[in-house]
Amino acid sequence: MDLSALILADSRFPGGGHVHSGGLEEVVSRKLVTAVRDLPGFLSGRLRTAGALAAIFAAASAHAAVTGANWSLLDSELDARTPSLAQREASRAQGRGTARAGRIAWPSPVLDALLAETPRPHHPVILGALVGVAGGSPYDAAMAVAYLSVSGPASAAVRLLGLDPFAVNAVVARLDLASVASEAAAVAGDDPASLPSPGSPALDLFAEAHARHHQEEVRLFAS
Repeated sequence: MDLSALILADSRFPGGGHVHSGGLEEVVSRKLVTAVRDLPGFLSGRLRTAGALAAIFAAASAHAAVTGANWSLLDSELDARTPSLAQREASRAQGRGTARAGRIAWPSPVLDALLAETPRPHHPVILGALVGVAGGSPYDAAMAVAYLSVSGPASAAVRLLGLDPFAVNAVVARLDLASVASEAAAVAGDDPASLPSPGSPALDLFAEAHARHHQEEVRLFAS
Protein backbone atom coordinates (compact mmCIF):
# COMPACT_ATOMS: atom_id res chain seq x y z
CA MET A 1 0.00 0.00 0.00
CA ASP A 2 1.01 3.58 -0.61
CA LEU A 3 2.36 5.40 2.45
CA SER A 4 -0.46 7.96 2.32
CA ALA A 5 -3.05 5.19 2.59
CA LEU A 6 -1.22 3.67 5.55
CA ILE A 7 -1.09 7.05 7.30
CA LEU A 8 -4.80 7.66 6.70
CA ALA A 9 -5.69 4.17 7.96
CA ASP A 10 -3.67 4.71 11.15
CA SER A 11 -5.88 5.29 14.19
CA ARG A 12 -3.48 8.03 15.27
CA PHE A 13 -4.23 10.14 12.19
CA PRO A 14 -6.15 13.18 13.55
CA GLY A 15 -9.25 12.69 11.41
CA GLY A 16 -11.68 12.15 14.28
CA GLY A 17 -12.44 8.50 13.60
CA HIS A 18 -11.75 7.51 17.20
CA VAL A 19 -15.09 8.97 18.34
CA HIS A 20 -17.14 6.74 16.02
CA SER A 21 -17.94 3.07 16.68
CA GLY A 22 -19.54 2.21 13.34
CA GLY A 23 -22.72 1.02 15.01
CA LEU A 24 -20.95 -1.19 17.52
CA GLU A 25 -22.01 0.81 20.58
CA GLU A 26 -25.71 0.46 19.75
CA VAL A 27 -25.26 -3.25 19.04
CA VAL A 28 -23.48 -3.73 22.37
CA SER A 29 -26.22 -1.84 24.21
CA ARG A 30 -28.72 -4.35 22.80
CA LYS A 31 -26.46 -7.24 23.88
CA LEU A 32 -26.16 -8.50 20.32
CA VAL A 33 -22.38 -8.46 20.69
CA THR A 34 -21.12 -9.52 24.10
CA ALA A 35 -17.90 -11.43 23.43
CA VAL A 36 -15.14 -11.95 20.86
CA ARG A 37 -17.09 -14.84 19.33
CA ASP A 38 -19.80 -12.38 18.24
CA LEU A 39 -17.44 -10.04 16.40
CA PRO A 40 -16.72 -11.97 13.17
CA GLY A 41 -20.34 -11.87 12.07
CA PHE A 42 -20.79 -8.18 12.84
CA LEU A 43 -17.48 -7.06 11.33
CA SER A 44 -17.82 -9.22 8.22
CA GLY A 45 -21.33 -7.92 7.65
CA ARG A 46 -20.22 -4.32 8.08
CA LEU A 47 -17.25 -4.83 5.75
CA ARG A 48 -19.45 -6.23 2.97
CA THR A 49 -22.06 -3.46 3.23
CA ALA A 50 -21.09 -0.07 4.64
CA GLY A 51 -17.40 -0.89 4.24
CA ALA A 52 -17.79 -1.94 0.62
CA LEU A 53 -19.76 1.20 -0.20
CA ALA A 54 -17.11 3.39 1.38
CA ALA A 55 -14.36 1.50 -0.45
CA ILE A 56 -16.12 1.95 -3.81
CA PHE A 57 -16.35 5.72 -3.39
CA ALA A 58 -12.84 6.05 -1.99
CA ALA A 59 -11.49 4.22 -5.04
CA ALA A 60 -13.59 6.40 -7.36
CA SER A 61 -12.32 9.52 -5.61
CA ALA A 62 -8.66 8.43 -5.89
CA HIS A 63 -9.22 7.85 -9.61
CA ALA A 64 -10.94 11.22 -9.98
CA ALA A 65 -8.08 13.03 -8.22
CA VAL A 66 -5.87 12.08 -11.15
CA THR A 67 -8.31 12.23 -14.06
CA GLY A 68 -10.53 15.10 -12.91
CA ALA A 69 -14.00 14.91 -11.42
CA ASN A 70 -17.26 16.58 -10.65
CA TRP A 71 -16.73 16.38 -6.90
CA SER A 72 -20.21 17.50 -5.96
CA LEU A 73 -21.67 14.73 -8.14
CA LEU A 74 -19.45 12.08 -6.56
CA ASP A 75 -20.32 13.30 -3.08
CA SER A 76 -24.05 13.50 -3.80
CA GLU A 77 -24.09 9.98 -5.25
CA LEU A 78 -22.64 8.66 -1.99
CA ASP A 79 -25.18 10.74 -0.09
CA ALA A 80 -27.97 9.09 -2.08
CA ARG A 81 -26.63 5.65 -1.16
CA THR A 82 -26.58 6.45 2.57
CA PRO A 83 -30.23 6.48 3.70
CA SER A 84 -29.48 7.06 7.38
CA LEU A 85 -29.14 10.72 8.34
CA ALA A 86 -27.03 9.71 11.33
CA GLN A 87 -24.59 7.84 9.10
CA ARG A 88 -24.42 10.73 6.65
CA GLU A 89 -23.62 13.12 9.47
CA ALA A 90 -20.98 10.79 10.91
CA SER A 91 -19.34 10.43 7.50
CA ARG A 92 -19.26 14.18 6.95
CA ALA A 93 -17.89 14.81 10.44
CA GLN A 94 -15.01 12.41 9.76
CA GLY A 95 -14.59 13.90 6.32
CA ARG A 96 -14.24 17.39 7.78
CA GLY A 97 -11.57 16.25 10.25
CA THR A 98 -9.70 14.29 7.61
CA ALA A 99 -9.78 17.23 5.21
CA ARG A 100 -8.37 19.57 7.84
CA ALA A 101 -5.42 17.32 8.59
CA GLY A 102 -4.99 16.09 5.03
CA ARG A 103 -4.65 19.53 3.46
CA ILE A 104 -1.68 20.21 5.71
CA ALA A 105 -0.01 16.88 4.92
CA TRP A 106 -0.71 16.86 1.15
CA PRO A 107 -1.52 20.43 -0.03
CA SER A 108 -2.88 20.40 -3.57
CA PRO A 109 -5.08 22.45 -5.91
CA VAL A 110 -7.09 19.24 -6.41
CA LEU A 111 -8.07 19.29 -2.74
CA ASP A 112 -8.77 23.02 -2.91
CA ALA A 113 -11.17 22.38 -5.80
CA LEU A 114 -12.85 19.48 -3.99
CA LEU A 115 -13.45 21.51 -0.84
CA ALA A 116 -14.63 24.52 -2.82
CA GLU A 117 -17.34 22.32 -4.36
CA THR A 118 -18.10 20.26 -1.26
CA PRO A 119 -17.01 22.05 1.95
CA ARG A 120 -18.21 19.08 4.07
CA PRO A 121 -17.28 16.06 1.97
CA HIS A 122 -18.08 12.49 2.88
CA HIS A 123 -15.15 10.71 4.52
CA PRO A 124 -14.51 8.21 1.66
CA VAL A 125 -14.50 11.01 -0.90
CA ILE A 126 -11.88 13.16 0.84
CA LEU A 127 -9.78 10.17 1.90
CA GLY A 128 -9.73 8.79 -1.64
CA ALA A 129 -8.80 12.19 -3.02
CA LEU A 130 -5.93 12.48 -0.54
CA VAL A 131 -4.58 9.08 -1.55
CA GLY A 132 -4.85 9.99 -5.23
CA VAL A 133 -3.13 13.34 -4.74
CA ALA A 134 -0.30 11.64 -2.84
CA GLY A 135 0.27 9.16 -5.68
CA GLY A 136 -1.64 6.18 -4.34
CA SER A 137 -3.94 3.95 -6.39
CA PRO A 138 -7.70 3.41 -6.20
CA TYR A 139 -6.94 0.03 -4.64
CA ASP A 140 -4.86 1.72 -1.92
CA ALA A 141 -7.69 4.11 -1.12
CA ALA A 142 -10.26 1.31 -1.06
CA MET A 143 -8.09 -0.82 1.22
CA ALA A 144 -7.57 2.04 3.68
CA VAL A 145 -11.30 2.75 3.91
CA ALA A 146 -12.23 -0.93 4.08
CA TYR A 147 -9.80 -1.36 6.96
CA LEU A 148 -11.18 1.67 8.79
CA SER A 149 -14.72 0.32 8.43
CA VAL A 150 -13.82 -2.63 10.67
CA SER A 151 -10.88 -1.42 12.75
CA GLY A 152 -12.98 1.36 14.29
CA PRO A 153 -15.74 -0.98 15.52
CA ALA A 154 -13.11 -3.49 16.63
CA SER A 155 -11.36 -0.87 18.74
CA ALA A 156 -14.73 0.22 20.12
CA ALA A 157 -15.45 -3.37 21.17
CA VAL A 158 -12.29 -3.43 23.26
CA ARG A 159 -13.22 -0.16 24.96
CA LEU A 160 -16.91 -0.98 25.49
CA LEU A 161 -16.62 -4.61 26.55
CA GLY A 162 -13.08 -4.89 27.86
CA LEU A 163 -12.27 -7.62 25.33
CA ASP A 164 -8.81 -9.05 24.80
CA PRO A 165 -7.24 -6.75 22.16
CA PHE A 166 -5.10 -9.59 20.81
CA ALA A 167 -8.16 -11.72 20.13
CA VAL A 168 -10.07 -8.78 18.64
CA ASN A 169 -7.25 -7.87 16.27
CA ALA A 170 -7.00 -11.51 15.22
CA VAL A 171 -10.62 -11.27 14.08
CA VAL A 172 -9.80 -8.20 11.98
CA ALA A 173 -6.74 -9.90 10.48
CA ARG A 174 -8.88 -12.80 9.22
CA LEU A 175 -11.35 -10.59 7.35
CA ASP A 176 -11.11 -10.55 3.54
CA LEU A 177 -10.28 -6.90 3.04
CA ALA A 178 -8.39 -7.55 -0.18
CA SER A 179 -11.46 -8.82 -2.03
CA VAL A 180 -13.51 -5.77 -1.02
CA ALA A 181 -10.72 -3.42 -2.10
CA SER A 182 -10.21 -5.24 -5.41
CA GLU A 183 -13.92 -5.14 -6.24
CA ALA A 184 -14.00 -1.42 -5.43
CA ALA A 185 -10.94 -0.62 -7.53
CA ALA A 186 -12.43 -2.49 -10.50
CA VAL A 187 -15.26 0.07 -10.81
CA ALA A 188 -13.27 3.16 -9.83
CA GLY A 189 -13.48 4.74 -13.27
CA ASP A 190 -17.20 4.18 -13.78
CA ASP A 191 -19.81 6.92 -13.93
CA PRO A 192 -20.62 7.83 -10.29
CA ALA A 193 -24.33 7.37 -10.98
CA SER A 194 -23.75 3.74 -11.96
CA LEU A 195 -21.57 2.75 -9.00
CA PRO A 196 -22.82 -0.17 -6.87
CA SER A 197 -24.87 0.52 -3.75
CA PRO A 198 -24.30 -2.18 -1.12
CA GLY A 199 -26.09 -1.39 2.11
CA SER A 200 -27.44 -2.75 5.36
CA PRO A 201 -30.87 -1.68 6.66
CA ALA A 202 -29.93 -3.03 10.09
CA LEU A 203 -26.89 -0.76 10.34
CA ASP A 204 -29.02 2.18 9.20
CA LEU A 205 -31.56 1.48 11.94
CA PHE A 206 -28.86 1.02 14.58
CA ALA A 207 -27.31 4.36 13.55
CA GLU A 208 -30.63 6.17 13.90
CA ALA A 209 -31.33 4.52 17.26
CA HIS A 210 -27.88 5.47 18.54
CA ALA A 211 -28.44 9.09 17.50
CA ARG A 212 -31.71 9.19 19.46
CA HIS A 213 -30.21 7.53 22.53
CA HIS A 214 -27.17 9.81 22.39
CA GLN A 215 -29.53 12.74 22.99
CA GLU A 216 -31.09 11.00 26.01
CA GLU A 217 -28.00 9.69 27.78
CA VAL A 218 -24.23 10.08 27.75
CA ARG A 219 -22.60 7.65 25.35
CA LEU A 220 -18.94 6.96 24.71
CA PHE A 221 -19.13 7.33 20.91
CA ALA A 222 -20.73 9.92 18.65
CA SER A 223 -22.01 7.20 16.32
